[in-house]
Amino acid sequence: MRLSKSLFFVLILMVAFVAVPSFAGPVPSKTAANQSLDSRAADLALVRDVVTNEQVATALAARGLTPEQVNQRVAQLSPQDLHQLAGNLDQLQAAGLTRQEWIWIGIGALAALILVIALS
Repeated sequence: MRLSKSLFFVLILMVAFVAVPSFAGPVPSKTAANQSLDSRAADLALVRDVVTNEQVATALAARGLTPEQVNQRVAQLSPQDLHQLAGNLDQLQAAGLTRQEWIWIGIGALAALILVIALS
């Protein structure tokens, strides 16, 4: 009887983990090669605004890049790459796990703990 309860519990845990949502998001396609100069200027301004952010500038400086080098490399980006970068700036995350990922890790650890207690 105890073995069947444990197997049932393991089955429930497996079903719960299969139902974990994916974290994929839509990615915009690259723009056409004939992107307007106004659009490029707007994208360039947006990227440079983020690059001049104090935290971003500090992180770049820690990797040995001066603000001039960063601006030069951003200016050398192709119109398509610049537009894609500008469009995805809000999706960039700092290193580390998100809160949702920590919650899933906690749920998994709790499930493993319950499983160990149930099987012993």
